[in-house]
Amino acid sequence: MKKSLRCLVAATASVVSTGAIAATNMENPLYMPQNREVYLKTAVATMYKTVEGTQATDIKGISGQTEFPVWRFFGDLGYGITDRLDVHGHFGYTRDNEINRKGMHRGRIGLMYRVLTDDDPFVLDLYGDAYLSGISPMKGTYKRYGTATAFDFDNYSNGRWGAIVGTRFGKTWSDFTLAGHVEYLQTFGNHNNKIAIDPTIQIPTAYGPVGIAQVLPSEISVDLKSTHETVAGFDAMYQMSKKWSLGAGFEYIEHYDNGVKSIHTQLPDVSSSPLLSAVQQNLVSKLLEQTKDMDDGWDEYVIKTMVSYQYTDDVQFSAFFEYTLDDAHAKSQNATDEKMELGVRMAARF
Repeated sequence: MKKSLRCLVAATASVVSTGAIAATNMENPLYMPQNREVYLKTAVATMYKTVEGTQATDIKGISGQTEFPVWRFFGDLGYGITDRLDVHGHFGYTRDNEINRKGMHRGRIGLMYRVLTDDDPFVLDLYGDAYLSGISPMKGTYKRYGTATAFDFDNYSNGRWGAIVGTRFGKTWSDFTLAGHVEYLQTFGNHNNKIAIDPTIQIPTAYGPVGIAQVLPSEISVDLKSTHETVAGFDAMYQMSKKWSLGAGFEYIEHYDNGVKSIHTQLPDVSSSPLLSAVQQNLVSKLLEQTKDMDDGWDEYVIKTMVSYQYTDDVQFSAFFEYTLDDAHAKSQNATDEKMELGVRMAARF
């Protein structure tokens, strides 16, 4: 009888211990730092992708092209103001030498409040973040590709500030956690962009070709419309033991079309030349007509897996893999036939 009681107590203690570990696991999708606790996550990953054929990628001649390795770097940090309120930041940097494109692809900082805790039927968090893509301008070049022209991106910033509101919710049962999240991003239109103009572009007229440099400056900026994105997904984590845990999830991201309202840069005064004046007016009208709805949005469907090892109570290592399917609009340059990302992450708390 005493032996049975000891076994029962030991088994109960083991379950409680594993459950407690699951709740404080830094890779738990419902993890929140405790009062005065700081956490830091750093990750490096490499991505492989093949470009899907769209109108934009066909013009540039990159449809079907393979891009590897695309290097990705991530940083996440947070501080527990109280047990139910934290301040956090999420940052990411991408470098793709295949297409000479690099820069911050993710930047946000904000607050999260735990409305419902583990003592309630389920956990509910609300958060609001400042979207930081306005830190650096969108950069690119309006280039000639054979007889056609297209915009070539130089970095990953869209040059716009914005606001994110979201919620996450779920529950941890002993060693298993299931959580969902939904968020909405609203950006604010501005002219924080730098578009270099390829001087070799020629504009045909009845009197012969006119160089674009005669009617446009070497660099322009445009007034972009506000835009938005929506995100929804779920994540699961299983605490296999005190040291090992597994994670998996799915996420849907809807990127809406961009649009141009006007050319912000003051154009050269060519009023003394009726021909150049007509060329300039026609060119601007054509550009605005083509870009008022750029039809460049795309939808992503991300499948995520992860395995984590608890090195110490406050240091954790993880390996993660993501496979992304997408559905791109006709003029999108972000369409891929397949996209795979493999990386490692270290998490620590203080």
